[in-house]
Formats: sequence, structure tokens, C-alpha cells
Amino acid sequence: MTVRKTLFLMASAGALAFLPGVASAQTTQSISQSDKEQGAKAHPQLLEEFGGAVTGPQATYVESIGKDVAILSGLGNARSEFTVTLLNSPVNNAFAIPGGYIYVTRDLVGLMNNEAELAGVLSHEVGHVVARHSAKRQSAATRNTIFGAIGSVLAGAVLGNSGFGSAIQQGLLQGSQLLTLKYSRGQETEADNLGIEYLKRGGYDPHAMGTVLQSLANENALEARIQGRNATQVPEWASTHPSDAPRIKAALTRAGAATGKTNRDRFLAGINGLMMDDDPKQGVIEGRRFTHPDFRFAFDVPQGFYMTNGTRAVSISGQSGKAELSSAAYDGNLDTYVRTVFNGLAGQGQTIQVDNVQRTTINSLPAAYAAARVNSSSGQVDAVVFAYEFSKNQAFHFVALAKAGSARTFDPMFGSMRRITANEAAAIKPRRISVVTIRSGDTVQSLAGKMAYTDFQLDRFLVLNGLTATSKLVPGQKVKLVVY
Repeated sequence: MTVRKTLFLMASAGALAFLPGVASAQTTQSISQSDKEQGAKAHPQLLEEFGGAVTGPQATYVESIGKDVAILSGLGNARSEFTVTLLNSPVNNAFAIPGGYIYVTRDLVGLMNNEAELAGVLSHEVGHVVARHSAKRQSAATRNTIFGAIGSVLAGAVLGNSGFGSAIQQGLLQGSQLLTLKYSRGQETEADNLGIEYLKRGGYDPHAMGTVLQSLANENALEARIQGRNATQVPEWASTHPSDAPRIKAALTRAGAATGKTNRDRFLAGINGLMMDDDPKQGVIEGRRFTHPDFRFAFDVPQGFYMTNGTRAVSISGQSGKAELSSAAYDGNLDTYVRTVFNGLAGQGQTIQVDNVQRTTINSLPAAYAAARVNSSSGQVDAVVFAYEFSKNQAFHFVALAKAGSARTFDPMFGSMRRITANEAAAIKPRRISVVTIRSGDTVQSLAGKMAYTDFQLDRFLVLNGLTATSKLVPGQKVKLVVY
């Protein structure tokens, strides 16, 4: 998507030392039956949460590399013991769960530049499985409150082909999501060390762990510029991780003088044609506008806000407030719908008192809204639910939270919701990776001009290819473009 949140779970190599071929005393070298059962139960839930599995030659290629890496760990004796999935998600993410289940999103793969980097990311996740970090995280999670109901609306799950259900009503970080909670710094370090060791065993260049981390750091800085936020602000995904520079340096130091294969050309051939950014079936973000061609609607967020798209909702974030667009069961009564959404915010067995639900029309859409002042962990906030009827059995709604007295910030967004025409819907096309060969006379500027964006074309091209503004292009070499 145009703006996305980086969630890749990696950290620096640190104090733990691993000798070639020797596993940590904290690791296991087999997949237990209970782990297999747990993973098999969670797998379909995770597929739904992350937009489903990508199919086709790109997915087959990623699966092959993932199983190769998993075998290198010694965790299993057969490739069939592992399930490696390329997820249809624009979020930069990779994770693993018990039972030999390994996941990587298509946009993270698209950011990579060779097979060694792909193997490094997957090796890191296999390391988490080997060290049974998921089981340890779940144990810790059950001892803590995960999210308050009001806070859950800020977490930003997303809108997808599974039906656009509300993350609020369904509850966040339950079931399968307990398996993908953040790791501790120590667990990240252990998995990072194991991942570099697996790269060496497989004959890959272990420096790839450092280079993919550098690409992620560059991507995060670019996203900050696109979103208009402070590039030095620590992103949510990094809250339990060392900062970028030390992490990259540590990974490169651990790689040492070792060399190995990168298989760049094979990698580029393997991912050519891979979808990037938002899947139109899940809606697309272009600047401050969100458009969903299947549900045939569009809206704009206020200046200074940015969006994150995902499986069940669209989250909207800014310094003066946060909001979420999603949907819920609708029986044709907008007043009841608005009150039900408010009660969902309050949590099980509780209610939020709404004195009056107002009716209006927004761009020919029947609409209803209500506001309430509620208590949150950070003090009093104004909560607004603004709902729209699209048919007698389909409604969508915003939930917006702002500091008490500041809810009018979202009025322009509420008023921007509209239906789109069939022609507008048909004009929404997916972006894909296109691998091209550099020709004589090509420059970074000329190639960047072919990128399917209206802003930051040069920056996006450089980050996508791991280049800098002073990089020299050599005819015959290959680079990636993102095109329609």
C-alpha cells in the first residue's frame, strides 16, 4: 500500500554465541505433536488475519527457500514437516508459530534484493520455532491484560476479502494472534544468531541479514517522510528491539569474513510479477484517500493523518486523534447499529451511555452518528461513531477517538464518504514488481520515473533496490520497478 507499517520481527545479534552446527541449550530439535496440533489450529485463522495465502510461481519459490532453510535448522527431517506461506499482505512482516509454520508477507519479499536476504529472514523465523519462543510468549501473555476495549480501536486491523468484519466486535490479540505477539529482546537476539548460523550452513552470504535490516531501516525512514511524521520516532514494531544502526552493525559483525552465494538473478526471476502494496480486493490507499472498488466507496482523511490498511478495518492515525473504519452486522436500523458499536467499545457486559443518535445524509448516503465522552487509560476522550447505510443489509462506520473537545477534527472525513462509480472502481489496478535489465543511458532518475506512484518516485526506487542517489547503474544488471 502507499503507506504501511513495518512489523518485521528481527533484532541484533548479541551476547549469545553459537558455534557452527551446535544448537543452543535452550532450543529443541523436534516438532512435538502438541505443537503440530496448535499450529494446525491457528494456521487458518492467521491466513484470514493476513489476507490469505498468495498462490502461483512466486509463492512456490518462497516456499521452496523456506523449507530449505527449515531443514538446515535440524528441526525436522522432511520438507513436508514445514508449512511456508507467502501472505497476501502489504505489511512488512515475517513470523512463525509452533508446528513448523513459517510466514512472510509479499511486500517484505518485494523489498529484498537477493535470495540470501530471503533465506535470512526465513532463517530468523525458523530460529524462533527452534527456540520455542512462541510458547514462552503465550505463557507471558496470559499473565497480562492485552488491550482495553477502547484501546483496541487504535490497533488498526484491516479490511479484507474475508468480509470486512469489525476488529472491535471480534476482539484483538485473541486466539491465533497470541502466537504472534512481540518477542523479547533476548528472544530476538537468539533467533537472529540462529538465523545467521543457518545462512552459513546453507552456503549463503551471512551478511544478507545486515543488508535486509538496512533495507528495512531505509523503508521505515521513507514511510515516515511519506506520512509526514518524525523519522526518528520509534515505530511500534521496534518497541522491543535495539535501534537500527547497532542492529545492522551487530548482524554484519557476526557474519564476519564469511562469504557465500546471494543468487540475486534467481531471486529476481522468482519474484517477478509479485503484487506490491494494497490488493484492490482489500481496498487501496492513495495519499489521503482510501478507495474500495468492490464495496464501491471512497473517503479522505484530514491533512496530517495517515492510514494503515489490513484485514478487518482501515486505521487512521494522527497527532490529534485516531480512528478506524470497519463494518458490523446490520439489520436496517442505523440508530441500533450506532448504539451497538458503542457497546462494543465498552467491552463485554458494559455499555456506553448515548443520549441521542443524530440522523443525516452524507453524499446521498443515509447516515447516523453519536458522540460520548469516555474514560481511557490516558484520560478522558471524545468517542464518535459515524455510520452509513449502503444497502438494507450493509453498513460501514467510523469510530473516532480524540482528546476531549477535539472530536470535530474528523468532521471533514465523516463528510467525505461517498459511493464511487463503476468506472472509478474499474480504474483501480494492482501494482506489481517488474524486473528490468538496465540499458545504456538508463539512470536512477529515468528508471524511477517509471514507478507507479505520483510522489517520492526516486526515493521509492532507491529503497526498493537497496541503492543510493550516487549509485552507478551498470548495463546488463537487473533492477526492480513497481508498475501497474
